[in-house]
Amino acid sequence: MEHDNSKYFTTGEFAKLCKVNKQTVIYYDQIGLLSPVIKDSKGYRYYSIRQLELFIVIDLLKDLGMSLNDIQQYTQNKSPEEFLSLMYQQKDLLIQKRKELEKNEQIIEAKIKLMEQASSLNFEQISLEQISAANLYLSRNIKDIPDEEFVEAVSDFITELYVKKLDTGYPIGGMTMREEVLKGEYTNYTYLYMEQPKQKDSYTFHPSLKGYYLIGYHIGLEKDIDKTYTRIFAEMNRLNLTLGEYVFEEYIYDNVVKNREEEYITKIMVHVN
Repeated sequence: MEHDNSKYFTTGEFAKLCKVNKQTVIYYDQIGLLSPVIKDSKGYRYYSIRQLELFIVIDLLKDLGMSLNDIQQYTQNKSPEEFLSLMYQQKDLLIQKRKELEKNEQIIEAKIKLMEQASSLNFEQISLEQISAANLYLSRNIKDIPDEEFVEAVSDFITELYVKKLDTGYPIGGMTMREEVLKGEYTNYTYLYMEQPKQKDSYTFHPSLKGYYLIGYHIGLEKDIDKTYTRIFAEMNRLNLTLGEYVFEEYIYDNVVKNREEEYITKIMVHVN
């Protein structure tokens, strides 16, 4: 039986119609994903205009991350019910991806905001500032734990932030209680924290930042941080202030933006009364 090939497309013509290269169409035929409707006695292959929609759906599914093998499983078991199920499944995945993209956008916006703010700071200055309430998500209590457990605690905290979708793009900081600071144990943190600009009712946050703070910046190695605390306490005495409940430390510049540890900058926020 002869076919009127003028109503069909050659492999090259069909590839052009689909806006892909000819090899893609040939490969889809080789793996049984999308084969021509006509293969004549001379070896010529022809595609129908009706196959264009199937190619569009295959291309869509591939762009959404579905493997060619999984797409092939569908094409070999096509039905309206299977197609509808597949579309609902892909829609759910798209909604999830959109949420992830929005979350990543928020993280990037926070990091841009913090870095732009840092560019205008005077790191030599110690200032008294009033800070409005901010919600902090805290780690488990890490006071007095050994170094190897500290590493585990940091890892657990990062995992929590990821699983609970609480990574806001703000730095992970260390919160030290008053009694430790008075003993000179500046890095014997009681908690790790990350600021949460938006309250989430499903989690408990610690509203710790509200109040007056002396804010200074330590430039360089952590082992020398006591020198910056000495400067801050001297300013506290000059202003006739007393140490409050907490001290917060967080990086302004770390190894994300600086190559040398001597150039790291730590923000120290000392609660005062």
